[in-house]
Amino acid sequence: MPFLLRNLTLSPGVEESALRPLAAAKLGVREAEITALTLVRKGVDARKKGAIKLVYTVQVTLRDEARVRPHGDVARVETAAPLRFPKLTSSERIVIVGMGPAGLFAALRLAQYGLTARVLERGRDVDRRASDVSRFWRLGELCPQSNVQFGEGGAGTFSDGKLTTRVKDPNCGWVLERLVEFGAPPEILYAAKPHIGTDRLRAVVRGIRERLIETGFQVGFESRLTGIGIGQGRVTSVVVNDADEQPCDALVLAPGHSARDTYALLHRLGVTLEQKPFAVGLRVEHPQALINEIQYGRNAHPALPPAEYAQTYNNETTGRSAYSFCMCPGGVVVAAASEAGGVVVNGMSGYRRNGPYANSALVATVGPADFTGNSPLAGVEFQRELERRAFVAGGESYRAPAQSLLDFIGRGGGRILSSYRPGVTEYDLASLLPTPVAATLREGIEHFDRKMRGFVSAEATLTAVETRTSAPLRIVRGGDLQSLSHRGLYPTGEGAGYAGGIMSAALDGIRVADAIAARIAGS
Repeated sequence: MPFLLRNLTLSPGVEESALRPLAAAKLGVREAEITALTLVRKGVDARKKGAIKLVYTVQVTLRDEARVRPHGDVARVETAAPLRFPKLTSSERIVIVGMGPAGLFAALRLAQYGLTARVLERGRDVDRRASDVSRFWRLGELCPQSNVQFGEGGAGTFSDGKLTTRVKDPNCGWVLERLVEFGAPPEILYAAKPHIGTDRLRAVVRGIRERLIETGFQVGFESRLTGIGIGQGRVTSVVVNDADEQPCDALVLAPGHSARDTYALLHRLGVTLEQKPFAVGLRVEHPQALINEIQYGRNAHPALPPAEYAQTYNNETTGRSAYSFCMCPGGVVVAAASEAGGVVVNGMSGYRRNGPYANSALVATVGPADFTGNSPLAGVEFQRELERRAFVAGGESYRAPAQSLLDFIGRGGGRILSSYRPGVTEYDLASLLPTPVAATLREGIEHFDRKMRGFVSAEATLTAVETRTSAPLRIVRGGDLQSLSHRGLYPTGEGAGYAGGIMSAALDGIRVADAIAARIAGS
């Protein structure tokens, strides 16, 4: 049985081959006794700026394991039981709506059981989608069905491709292995903060689609869900593009957090929905060299990744929080609107994260008390109103309203330097936001600067408005993962209110696929 060794450290620039003698010393054996050494985890310890370390966890196999006893950072590897997928046959007609991570991984998991489905995506394939997005960024010409939010791969396709999650799930490894199988960099299997990057993620998404088609799945692009047939309280069919009705026994609904027309459709049909809290705010942009200096004490090092940060602030009096979100080292701020007449900002970076700027959302929590009315769609309207205000403030051309961070917190000065396309317009951003949100963000920024000296900088720029942090409602489901009100409807992923990123959405899609397979196996 192999051993797991934690807290092996190397200085930046030292070859990883040096891990073998370190592992041998920790185990108390000769280096020649090690027959295999595999990286399990690799991270950066930058708590001491003058002595930054790369920290490793490794798995080691020995010729004679009996000589070593677990102690301290040395433990025996508990071998998990392999995942088993009984082959199933069924005449059940499964439809998956949405080709983001929840929909794609639900499909991949169903394929493991030998099941197939029809997969519908309102947007275009990833290559045509990339062309549509590029045109929007260059010319401000929005395609409402093919944009940063809609299309093959989901919203995460135009992001940093982060794979971090706080969810403890045995399927995490399965997800990462599948991503590597389809072209993701192998280091995501052991990196402490794995990411793929938008450039490589597009190829991964394309590879998943090709595999699904090879295994019998039908994939339809530009196929928007416009109706759901209901009979005796359960799903019987789906309607596509207001014209094509297709029979359906199980509807895996993975719409993404921006499918507002889908939310409205569900509300009209009486599907049980509920309001949920989310967060809104701005996106901040700094020179990446400045963030490196703050975090590492140096503006660059060839053996260290571009520096990241994650900050939180809580106001115990108001009960509101501010936090950084979706931080993109070496990335760009992108136009992420999906509706005409609204401005939305987001962040994106490539695999190498080698751009000159770092950006992150800076958002504050909002909830039902901030919304108008009791409708489950009230959060959607709250988002939409902020986006319309930003559109007007930017000049009604998809330019984003922007302000120096110093101006926003009342110190004056600073420059506006932004990577956002199609461009920015200087504006008083506090006047766009609800007063409690603006106040919480200002407090949070001052707090972040106390934790990261230099965060408040004349080189920092804010753009508005960041509204699509998560779904503004939840499609309520029961313990069997079906809608409480409509049998055969399986809401899943971030858009359904059950995830918050690529990994957690993929895991939720897997849970739904497993539930469908278990039901079929037991029928």
